[in-house]
Amino acid sequence: MDLRKLKKLIDLVQESGIAELEITEGEEKVKIVKGGEATVTPLAPAAPAAAPATPAAAGPAPGSAAAAAAAAAEEPVQEGHVLKAPMVGTFYRSASPEAKAFVEVGQSIKAGETVCIIEAMKLMNEIEADATGVIKAILVENGQPVEFGQPLFIIA
Repeated sequence: MDLRKLKKLIDLVQESGIAELEITEGEEKVKIVKGGEATVTPLAPAAPAAAPATPAAAGPAPGSAAAAAAAAAEEPVQEGHVLKAPMVGTFYRSASPEAKAFVEVGQSIKAGETVCIIEAMKLMNEIEADATGVIKAILVENGQPVEFGQPLFIIA
């Protein structure tokens, strides 16, 4: 399926009130779940590489949900505003390895203050706090890759 078509379908799901969309086109089947992932699976049994991929893709989902539930049970839930990653990249707490970290747990910050850097495609992007408060938790280790929307800090 064409990437432009997929993008249009995703945009339609986001703009509409529907929670799930499933479309079959030829030998491909697309299922888009709001808040989930888009998947494309061939319907033809003649594709041996695709047949094992379907169970493998379905296998990790329950395991990862169980692992997430177990992790949630072990960690106490932090209350406060969650500052999320605005992009994919590598998280850094300071401007350089020898420099002091932008923020520490317990430090008061103001909205607009730089709290970290996310490196994306060799560009260093300063990430600013979107709320005023106190840093309650830093949820990512220095140098760790982050995904779009991943929680970085808890601000209370």
